[in-house]
Amino acid sequence: MKIECPCCQSDLIDTKNYGKKTGGAVGAVAGAAAGAAGASTGAEIGATAGMIAGPVGIAIGGITGAILGGLLGGAAGCATGSAVGEVIDENILDNYYCRTCGHSFSCKRNQ
Repeated sequence: MKIECPCCQSDLIDTKNYGKKTGGAVGAVAGAAAGAAGASTGAEIGATAGMIAGPVGIAIGGITGAILGGLLGGAAGCATGSAVGEVIDENILDNYYCRTCGHSFSCKRNQ
């Protein structure tokens, strides 16, 4: 689908993606916070897996489990936030920007 500016009919169109960017950032922070809250579970799992190597393995396994819990939580939150932000961009915000005349618009409203 070719997108044209409703004001000047130019096809030099960019997207702002403010919702997607904001949603991704907020989701990543929230996911990392949830991952950090669940880090004790990750640390326990890592420590259990590290028991084979003795006390050093328990310490390294616990730290690794906690870090992975935070990273995986942040990644999942970022993906979810970006998806929600993309829906907001397409349905609520004026996500498109004409580089020729500077007009901001939404394709949903201009069809």
